[in-house]
Amino acid sequence: MNNLIILPILIPLITGVVLIFFTKNIMAQRWISAISGLLTITVSFMLANQVYRNGIQTMDLSNWEAPYGITLVSDMLSALLVLTTSIIAFAALFYSFKSIGEARERFFYYPVVNFLIVGVNGAFTTGDIFNLFVFFEVMLMSSYVLIVLGGTKIQLRESIKYILVNVISSALFVIAVAYLYSVVGTLNMAHISVRLSEIGSAGIITVIAVLFLIVFGLKGAIFPLYFWLPGSYYAPPAPVMALFGALLTKVGVYSITRTYTLFFYHDVGYTHQLLQILAVLTIIAGVIGAMAYTDIKKIIIYNIIVAVGVILFGVSVLTPESLTGSVFYLMHDMNIKATLFLLIGIIIMITGTSDLEKISGLINRYPALGWTFFIATAALAGIPPLSGFAGKIMIVRSGFETENYIGAFVVLMSSLLVLYSVMRIFIRGFWGTPRAYKNEDKVPVKWLLVAPAILTVFAVLYGFGTEAIYPVISTAAETLANPEIYINAVLKE
Repeated sequence: MNNLIILPILIPLITGVVLIFFTKNIMAQRWISAISGLLTITVSFMLANQVYRNGIQTMDLSNWEAPYGITLVSDMLSALLVLTTSIIAFAALFYSFKSIGEARERFFYYPVVNFLIVGVNGAFTTGDIFNLFVFFEVMLMSSYVLIVLGGTKIQLRESIKYILVNVISSALFVIAVAYLYSVVGTLNMAHISVRLSEIGSAGIITVIAVLFLIVFGLKGAIFPLYFWLPGSYYAPPAPVMALFGALLTKVGVYSITRTYTLFFYHDVGYTHQLLQILAVLTIIAGVIGAMAYTDIKKIIIYNIIVAVGVILFGVSVLTPESLTGSVFYLMHDMNIKATLFLLIGIIIMITGTSDLEKISGLINRYPALGWTFFIATAALAGIPPLSGFAGKIMIVRSGFETENYIGAFVVLMSSLLVLYSVMRIFIRGFWGTPRAYKNEDKVPVKWLLVAPAILTVFAVLYGFGTEAIYPVISTAAETLANPEIYINAVLKE
């Protein structure tokens, strides 16, 4: 048993509680949040290192062994996602210090962000399907507060749709868990996998698999269940958009990946074929949206949907290489989406608008911002050797090798169209005739650029260091391709 597993959940939880008592003291909130964020990154890195060296780590809460108690499980995939989450959360908090505004800071912004991290890290770490629901709810409750915090008209309007969709999906989640429990009689995820193997490919299992796909598809924004995302993610300020875009949909994607590799791999001719069709349609829908708008927030938001489709296409192909590609791409996308949302947040603060038709010539006065944005967009599109390239090429190659030609071709073509969609922002927004913007001198660009610049450096290192990182990522994918590794570690068989 390894107590290190619980620290990335416990540290933000304690921090959130402590911060509630300092709501009037903004400087204290900032310092406590920063120290807590650095501490969470440190323990997350130590956990990932331990998992890589010693294999899957588990922790039985209250010493009740699996499958009877609640077990936290940290395999390589879980550990990497927790580490990535901790880094992105720290970057968003650092960015918030000079951008979110004192009104939000005094109204529990930092405690709520910490509770959001509790939910995300908990969802990535739990080995119990009902506790996955619990951590989902912790995450969603926090996101409800963050989406309305500030009280603007658009926030209040979009929050109604966002909350309604997630309440429905949470109700469906409970129903799906109840169905699953009625069939297998356990909530431990490793034990569920064992029981489902004994049952085989019964029709009820396929029905439950589709129900889970609907639940997690709503949260992960797959086609046609993504309808709520463009409006809801458009409403909050940049650091909240970065947290939402980088983390929340990825919890849904992670849940589909985990359940469709650990539980529902007995009737892949139906379940994974359905997942693959939806993944391809998700990419197409995302690309159309990204190309249709001239609003820079909408362009990046629709690119979230494209990435969800690419990752899930790799999961549906279900080969060791496609799963490795999906893990590569998942981590890349979390990092680069946070980067882009933070960068467009600076652009909007300088210009006062997100309409691309009203922005031009920014490169003259803000060259560092322009070239950081350029590198981030190139990484997003998967231009070699930046971070998006390795994962996408593995997914495409696996698609062609397994004769899933249409899906592989769509993933390949999406790179060009994604590049076109984001390069419009660079060409129209940063080049052309410089304009004067009313409040640009009040924007602390140098401070705000620190966090996205560091994340962009990570994207470059992730791309150039693919060969060095590959053993770590392939260890994560190996657990997905061979569920018995996960089962043996949890049930200690």
